[in-house]
Amino acid sequence: MKTINNMPENARVWVYQSNTILNDEQIKHITEQGDLFINQWSAHGASLKASFDILYSRFIIIAVDEQQAMASGCSIDKSVQFMKQLESQFQINLFDRLKIAYKNELNTISVVSLNEFEQLAKEKKINENTIVYNNMVSTKSAFDKEWEVEAKNSWQKKYLN
Repeated sequence: MKTINNMPENARVWVYQSNTILNDEQIKHITEQGDLFINQWSAHGASLKASFDILYSRFIIIAVDEQQAMASGCSIDKSVQFMKQLESQFQINLFDRLKIAYKNELNTISVVSLNEFEQLAKEKKINENTIVYNNMVSTKSAFDKEWEVEAKNSWQKKYLN
């Protein structure tokens, strides 16, 4: 199994956040299907060197090493179509970009709306040291440095008092 840890720093990355925690059975089946997908994924007939990971039972990470072959519009569309199939099959939402994931006081990951995040910040339940997840990262290097960060180092810092 290829994981994001094996990908080069300039690999292109997509992060999909589930609206619910994935259980062990879902993780097993999604991982099997993800591995099949990336092993068959291609762009204009050229195989893509890709990885597929599920982290924290909540995030699905796909990465492509574009030094070997560039992910084209068609191949990206195929990956989106694959993720939409997972959504339908497992009754999850992977495309709600208006939800923010953060580590709560129990050190587990919570997902809330932007309004809820703002309210939690006002109530001091979220602060500058709260770990948040930036699912907009687009490279392996950014994923390593900017995906899981303290709120003070994220775009969400503007919601902190």
